[in-house]
Amino acid sequence: MKFLLALAFRNLTRYTKRTVITASAIAFGLGLFIVLDSFLKGAEMESEINLINYETASAKVMHPAYLGERDNLPLKYVIEEPEKIIDILDGNSIAATPRVVFKAELFVREDPYPESGSVYVKGIALDPSRDDEVFRLRETVKKGRYLEEDENGVLIGEWMASDLGARVGYPLTLRVRTRYGAYETMDMEIVGLINSPNPQINKSTVFLPLSTADYFLDMDGAVTELALSPGLTFDRSRDPDKMAGQIEKLLHTNGYDLQVHSWKKLAPDYVAMAAMKSTGSRIILFLVFVIAAVGITNTMLMAVFERIRELGMMRAMGMTDRQIRLSFLLEAGGIGLIGALGGLIFGALVNWPLVEWGWDFTPMLKQMDIGYRISGVFRSMWNIPTMFRAFFAGIVIAMLVALFPIRRALKMQITDCLRDE
Repeated sequence: MKFLLALAFRNLTRYTKRTVITASAIAFGLGLFIVLDSFLKGAEMESEINLINYETASAKVMHPAYLGERDNLPLKYVIEEPEKIIDILDGNSIAATPRVVFKAELFVREDPYPESGSVYVKGIALDPSRDDEVFRLRETVKKGRYLEEDENGVLIGEWMASDLGARVGYPLTLRVRTRYGAYETMDMEIVGLINSPNPQINKSTVFLPLSTADYFLDMDGAVTELALSPGLTFDRSRDPDKMAGQIEKLLHTNGYDLQVHSWKKLAPDYVAMAAMKSTGSRIILFLVFVIAAVGITNTMLMAVFERIRELGMMRAMGMTDRQIRLSFLLEAGGIGLIGALGGLIFGALVNWPLVEWGWDFTPMLKQMDIGYRISGVFRSMWNIPTMFRAFFAGIVIAMLVALFPIRRALKMQITDCLRDE
């Protein structure tokens, strides 16, 4: 065995050009696979974090009839006396914040705006003193300031402000329907502009104080939802549906007939889109892997076929077929090892700036919705298990593809091998 290992190592150094070319093909293919896989995994993970931190929270408490009509943002299915429920949740170390979500038509008028017009938006009334326990909206204020209680102030996204020509201090009017169906207008002032990592927040959402909305919408202290969070950092190991079920059971035990929905249930469109993209990503990765495997196969085939005469000479000197086959396999494994190591380094070097700084797609994402909850910079993530799987796959593929030409050569007569050109 030592002789075969020494022979394989010597052949690697003896055919330096061939070893470098073959290993480079393996390194490029595996490096490309590692970079693409890390990029897609990073986009998926960051999108889920932005969905939870700025849109759905980890879970929400709702009226039993609300979820079925959630797309209409009804105000008739509410949670009465939310403070009592918040006290129960606080006692069980669950952060909770009340919100009222409603439809509104936003009006602006020429002077100070460039032109008059209106646009339909989603209104979210929040408690400025509690909302930070669940969401991270305060951190996204780029101009002006955050909301204060009992003021007629609103926060809007910078993307919406850009479309309207709005600035901090500009007035706007919201036309809404109250809890009992009457029309109401709210004259407000823009107190801040936000730029969230979640594009859904930047495009068409208006935030205002809960107390102000409570007065104009005739909510009488009721809210449409309580957003929950066991922590601001998303924990993949926690089962969202199981956690929601446990909190719902807690509320039922305390006499509240309410439902608790996890973020997965609150964003079925995103979950379905993510599943579809995941399937598409796997197909793309498979194709990249096939391309890499074909490249490895071609170079290994050429490497073995060009040495048919050498193989015939080894047989003429008395080496058994098993020894020759093992010698070539060890040599192929050595090339695979060099190439896989190079692919690991190449993939890591390309992936590192994508993990640290990402790739800014802001101009494209501002004009189109690709489903991900990422507003601009896509960041990759280190997917260590996949990197190691790619590393070992490079070695195994190099050895497997070498089997075919070796087998064919061993079937040839020794004289035919020695005459091979």
